[in-house]
Amino acid sequence: MKATFVEIPGIVVLEPKVFSDDRGSFFESYNRKTLAEVGVTTEFVQDNQATSRHGVLRGLHYQVECAQAKLIRVLDGEIFDVAVDLRRSSPTFGKWFGITISGENKLQLYLPADFAHGYLVLSQTAEVLYKASDFWAPQFERCIRWNDPDLAISWPFSGEPVVSEKDARGTEFCRADLPVQTESMVR
Repeated sequence: MKATFVEIPGIVVLEPKVFSDDRGSFFESYNRKTLAEVGVTTEFVQDNQATSRHGVLRGLHYQVECAQAKLIRVLDGEIFDVAVDLRRSSPTFGKWFGITISGENKLQLYLPADFAHGYLVLSQTAEVLYKASDFWAPQFERCIRWNDPDLAISWPFSGEPVVSEKDARGTEFCRADLPVQTESMVR
């Protein structure tokens, strides 16, 4: 598995080695030992799967306690996936990283705890699967506005995306209730 470390410390883009032939393809989507070799030692406790239609934007979600590191991949379709650094002590605090991941390119995105996460569906539909390092705790869940002017995320979409009522009421980044820092940075 190839690991690419991006400009925001802790975020890792993972590209599995895919074996293809006339029958189809095979790849290892998760291997704890391989991830540990690139510095990702997170223990995952929960898998979440969501199917969404074109133009749906989910996020930017995080938990102030029971913060969740995530390993995100797309089973089918294509999304623009975004992570926002919420670690107050980080030199990249408030910065965002975005990448297109799909069932076709098989990329995965690892986000440490203390990042807000969201994605926009670019294909007709998309099925997203992600592992989480802690259990969902609705009492600690928070949401930052997807279109917050201070973050200025360049979503690849014209018009208004489809968002849930909860996400439409997201907080501005400058007023967000931020998590207590819980995880050290990868590499």
